[in-house]
Amino acid sequence: MLSRKNKRFILKLISLFSVVRGYNILVIVIAQYLTSIFILAPDLRLREIIFDLNLLFLVLAGVFTIAAGYIINSFYDSEKDLINRPKKTMLDRLVSQNTKLSIYFVLNFLAAIAASYVSFKAVIFYALYIFGIWIYSHKLKKYPFVGNLVAATLAITPFFAVFIYYGNLAPVIFVHGSFLFLVIAMREMVKDLENLKGDLVQNYRTIPVIYGTTTSKWLLTILGGLTIVPIFFLINHFKLGYMSYYFYGSVALLLLFLAILWRSVARPHYVLLHNILKFIIVAGVFCIVLLDASVVLNRIF
Repeated sequence: MLSRKNKRFILKLISLFSVVRGYNILVIVIAQYLTSIFILAPDLRLREIIFDLNLLFLVLAGVFTIAAGYIINSFYDSEKDLINRPKKTMLDRLVSQNTKLSIYFVLNFLAAIAASYVSFKAVIFYALYIFGIWIYSHKLKKYPFVGNLVAATLAITPFFAVFIYYGNLAPVIFVHGSFLFLVIAMREMVKDLENLKGDLVQNYRTIPVIYGTTTSKWLLTILGGLTIVPIFFLINHFKLGYMSYYFYGSVALLLLFLAILWRSVARPHYVLLHNILKFIIVAGVFCIVLLDASVVLNRIF
């Protein structure tokens, strides 16, 4: 039997994992490696990518930075989250605010160490990324439009480090990136609808707070419509292999999303919408292998 002290320690570890969204970070790591294998470095052998220490330390720098970002975001949003997500927030509060801040600085320091293994430019890149996350959490997220755009940009920033590392800035990457950016921007706007109650109490000037939920729904509809543009170019102008079926499925899910959106009036509806968008994002990560499923076997040796 575990002692009370050990149980509390395990609960704190679970709490910390919840705060840093460990499951999200794992998906980002997988996405970076799959993107490297199937899109950014198609001419390299599989083992050259998997055992590339520079790539590993770039990814680790991103992991530490993102984890620190979740912590500082939780730190500033603790009162709002207590209103919007009381059960999760009570779990997150098993780790004190002082401990969170200490871990935040340690993680950022580890990010700098990991980036320094690659190059001084990587250190500068992640230093700017850390600052961007902090200024977003502290100030920008409280403002309409700017907060949403910055949040979406920060979400895809770790991939730019890998793009720059491989020096591959092919058009297909930007078209893929624009689709991902639009879906993430939609997710950020849905989160504003989902957290409306807490934002009102804490005086966050989000789009639904300032302009109302109807305006938010129209903007989400416009963003959803804009996703058709990169999907059209990807399907018609680039070789996607079986991944084209992912984009057809995404169109169907986005149509379902819009149908539910205009009937949504309560937080559970917005949570469902949030999960639809999250599924599109996560499915997109694992569907990267559909670009050319044989590529792994062909490049093992």
